[in-house]
Amino acid sequence: MPVNRDLRILYILLDGIGDLPSPSLNGKTPLEAASTPNIDALAINGKMGQVISVGKGIAPQSDIAVFNMLGYNFQGQKYVGRGIVEIIGCGIDFRDGDLALRGNFATLAKDKIIDRRAGRDIVKQEASDICAFLEDNIKFNDPAVSVEITPTISHRVIIKFRHNKKYLSDKITNTDPAYSKVNGIGIAKTDVQSMVVQECKSEDDSEVSILSAKIVNEFTQKCISLLKEHPINLNRISEKKKPMNVILLRDAGNSISSLQPINEKYGISCSCLVDMPVEIGIAKILGMKLFCSEKIDDYETKGKEVAEILKSYNLIYVHIKGPDEYGHDGDALGKKSNIELIDQNFFGQFLKNANKPYVIVISGDHSTPCIKKSHSDDPIPLLVSGNGIKSDGSQRFTESWGSKGSIGTLKGAEVISTVLSMIHTQRGK
Repeated sequence: MPVNRDLRILYILLDGIGDLPSPSLNGKTPLEAASTPNIDALAINGKMGQVISVGKGIAPQSDIAVFNMLGYNFQGQKYVGRGIVEIIGCGIDFRDGDLALRGNFATLAKDKIIDRRAGRDIVKQEASDICAFLEDNIKFNDPAVSVEITPTISHRVIIKFRHNKKYLSDKITNTDPAYSKVNGIGIAKTDVQSMVVQECKSEDDSEVSILSAKIVNEFTQKCISLLKEHPINLNRISEKKKPMNVILLRDAGNSISSLQPINEKYGISCSCLVDMPVEIGIAKILGMKLFCSEKIDDYETKGKEVAEILKSYNLIYVHIKGPDEYGHDGDALGKKSNIELIDQNFFGQFLKNANKPYVIVISGDHSTPCIKKSHSDDPIPLLVSGNGIKSDGSQRFTESWGSKGSIGTLKGAEVISTVLSMIHTQRGK
C-alpha cells in the first residue's frame, strides 16, 4: 500500500504491562486501578483490542516477544537466541561457532536458589569487578576454551564461550530453572518445581553439543566455588544484602541470522528509543535507527526525546521497562504507581511536545501478572489512537476494554501491518 511520507507513528511497548486481578487492588489489575488521564484520553478517541504476542500457551521472554510485536515470528526459521541478541546489543566481538548466553547473577543458599536476581540491587562496580575476577581465575580443563563475561545492567550479564579448535553448539539446555527452551525460543516456566541450578544437557547426541554442555557445567561450578568467599559477597552479606554467588545461564546461540530490514519490510523509515541490551540488539538486527536513553526510568526526558525524534521518522518504537519488574516482584501497588508515573511523565511530556499529526499505538511485549510473578500468555491490551483513527467507544486502556475493543485479538506479528492498514483505510474515507 502507498505510504504517506508525512506518516508519524509512535509505537510504545510497556514491558510486562498485562496483568490479572490482584487482591491488593480489590480485584482490579494495575491498569484498572491506576489513574491514567493521558492514556485514557487517547483510548476515548481511539480503538482498543488485545494481542497474543507469540502464541497461546507461550509465556515469552521479551526478546522473542518484541521480535513478534515488530512483525518477525521466525516461523520456519531458526531463532538466534537471546544470548546472540544481547551480544549484538552490547557490541561484543562474536564469530560463528562461539557460544553466547544470557546470564543472571543470583543467590544460592544450601544448593537452593533463593533469589534469581541477587536482590536486584547490584551496582555497576560490583558486577564489573566480579566479572573481571571470574575471567582472570576460571581455568578450563581444556586450555582451548576461554570465556568472556560482560556485565550489562544490575544482575544481568552476557557470557561468551570460545573454543579455539571447535565450533560450539547451541543445542543445549538452560541452567536457569525459570526458563525452558523450545525450538531455540526462551519460554518462562509457569510451574517451576525445583528452584535449583539445572545441569546443562545436550539436546542431541553430537560431540559438539555434549562438549558445549560440559563447558557450561564446568563454568557454573567454578563460578560457585570462586564466588563463595569473594570479598564483594562478604561485604554484601555484612550489609544485609544477598550475595551474587552463582550465574544462571539461558538461551544459547552460536550464529547470527540475517533478517529482512524493518524499513524494507514495511516501506517506512523506522527508529527506536530503547535502554536494554536486548532491545538494542533487536534494533541493530532489524536495521532501525537507534537512539538510547540516558536513564531507564527518566520518563519525562523520554517523552520529550520521542516527540523530537518523531519529526524525522515515520515510526518510532519505544520500549519502557518499568511495569515488568514490579510484576516479577509481585508488587501490584508498585506496578500501579509505576503506570501512573509513565502516564504523567512520559505521555504527559510527549503530548505536550508533539507538534505533527501522529498515530499512537500502545501495547506491551507480554503480560507479567503480579499474582504469578512471571511472564504469562495472558492477552495484552492494544490501543490505536490519533490522526484519522475513529473512536470505537472505548473508555480506558485496560485488559477488560481491550478484550471487547473493535480491533479484536491480534497476533503480535500482525500489529504493525494492521495499524498501517487502519491508517490507510481511515484516510481513504
